[in-house]
Amino acid sequence: MTSPEQAPGRRLTAGQICRIHTYDVATGVTALVHTSSTVLFEAPNWTADGHLIVNGDGLLWRLPADGSEPPRQIRLDGVPDLNNDHVLAPDGETIYVSANDGHIYQAPLAGGGVRRVTSDDTRLHFLHGVSPDGATLAYVGIEQQEWTTASLWTIGVDGAGTARLTAAGGTDDGPEYAPAGDWIYFNTERFGTAAGHAQIARIRPDGTGVRQLTFDDRVNWFPHLAPDGSQAVYLSYPPGTIGHPADRPVELRLVAPDAWERPRTVAEPAGGQGTINVNSWSPDATRFAYVDYPFR
Repeated sequence: MTSPEQAPGRRLTAGQICRIHTYDVATGVTALVHTSSTVLFEAPNWTADGHLIVNGDGLLWRLPADGSEPPRQIRLDGVPDLNNDHVLAPDGETIYVSANDGHIYQAPLAGGGVRRVTSDDTRLHFLHGVSPDGATLAYVGIEQQEWTTASLWTIGVDGAGTARLTAAGGTDDGPEYAPAGDWIYFNTERFGTAAGHAQIARIRPDGTGVRQLTFDDRVNWFPHLAPDGSQAVYLSYPPGTIGHPADRPVELRLVAPDAWERPRTVAEPAGGQGTINVNSWSPDATRFAYVDYPFR
């Protein structure tokens, strides 16, 4: 979600560029897909037909994952400016997006008219996960505009069946379903007393079985499991970081889901906010995409 440190619609600053990359987990090779000095792109998804979906300037964009063409806007009708929380549905034809009005929308990936999913105006909704059967969305709910109330919720894609998974006060974020649908992985501050000290955890979709997975002095965000469940990647900030700010030295860490105590740092981009907010694994689980924001 867009943090209190970063207002929606942020832009590149003087001398800064945006670079979209893919990382091959078998070879360790990073490939540069696209560089921009005008649009600040964020948060890649990876489609079944080999494209990346990113947001930029409050809009949704699509580009080939091999970098053979520049990003092209996906035109959506009837939706406010978007933030960087967008998730592909299992059908490969639908995408769910979070907008700057605090609501979640369903949209055709090819572009066109949208449908608002959420209706509660007392809560801000920041989407992060779609269940494997495509029936349920997992999101972060913010009450009374207070970011410290961030907790996990689910809702049916038809807008019915809203359920709270965690109590307010944990500053939870990034809920994302495991490929089997049996767990939701997320980051949270509820296991510590130091402000901002987020760690990776998981919870059952019915709100039971909360378990902390990382136990280090770094600040860990946005766990993304590969489509085959074989590994996960997450964003790791230096100790003492508050929230998930932009333009920081961060690490992307790769880990086996049964060995969270043994992460491997595979990239050290200049980024944070926008780098890997949503799941960006390739469908064959061999690569993931990310974005960095260096200064020339």
